[in-house]
Amino acid sequence: MSLKNVRLEVMQFLEKDIDSLIEKYLIPIEKIWQPTDFLPNSESDTFFEEVREIRELSKELPYDFWVVLVGDMITEEALPTYESWLMDVEGVDQVDKENSWGKWVRHWTGEENRHGDVLNKYLYLSGRVNMREIEKTTQYLIADGFDIGTDRDPYKNFVYTSFQELATYVSHNRVAKIAKKKGNKQLAKMCQIISGDEMRHHHAYSEFVERIFKVDPSQMMMAFHDMMKRKIAMPAHFLRESGNQIGTAFEEFSNTAQRIGVYTSNDYVDILDKLIKRWEIDKITNLTDEAEKARDYLMKLPARMYRLSERIKIPENSFQFKWVEPAIIK
Repeated sequence: MSLKNVRLEVMQFLEKDIDSLIEKYLIPIEKIWQPTDFLPNSESDTFFEEVREIRELSKELPYDFWVVLVGDMITEEALPTYESWLMDVEGVDQVDKENSWGKWVRHWTGEENRHGDVLNKYLYLSGRVNMREIEKTTQYLIADGFDIGTDRDPYKNFVYTSFQELATYVSHNRVAKIAKKKGNKQLAKMCQIISGDEMRHHHAYSEFVERIFKVDPSQMMMAFHDMMKRKIAMPAHFLRESGNQIGTAFEEFSNTAQRIGVYTSNDYVDILDKLIKRWEIDKITNLTDEAEKARDYLMKLPARMYRLSERIKIPENSFQFKWVEPAIIK
């Protein structure tokens, strides 16, 4: 049987439990938070006072913070790309309404959609950023699409989402801490609750991988190895500002996040190490010789990457983005 057919068979085997996993990891629409819970009520007489408060508190936050918050928001707003990518994974059928994997992707998308919504509205009300440039960057990111190196392989896609959801948890959680330290409690709560969603999603995708390891350990090990060997590409790796080439803004955005400690090269290795421990890579049995070599590679990788991360030098000076103008941030 071909690898593709084996993966499809495994996905069909796991599909029977998706409803229970949705109940375990996702929150019913009537119970989950909505963006308006964290934003001024436009129907209220106090709306303009609340907006003024947002604008005043926003003045306490530095340039690099705004760059990272904007980049995080744009990443979240590119959700159409992520949904269409996941809907094309082997075993996921968006046409067959009885297909539970399609149901998972739609429900997951519904939760993720709120993140970009709330951050977008907050940035608009803050008066600290150039929304038109942000909107153009967002449109470029969606139009340019992405290639995260997973093809339609569910094993690789679930490794990617397990990693990426934890990375976004780290980023939003750190932004929340900076906002709180600067006295912006509302923004801190907003980013904190987004990070909570990301952690739930991380646990879900990690459980998908755990279940695959139990029924197809060698090929799951190879998929994990292949994804880490090529490195996990961030979902905004094609980020660009208007007038520039595809991907040209991502490195500077990444440098900014690293400079203020929101997401660093060490965090990347920490996440890899956490996944290795969570999936108990060292204890998995019944591996082929090729998968055993893949396991050895993975077990040695964190130590090697920690050494490499120590050599990385981040520019001390901020890059000038069109999203955030110095004249605004005083």
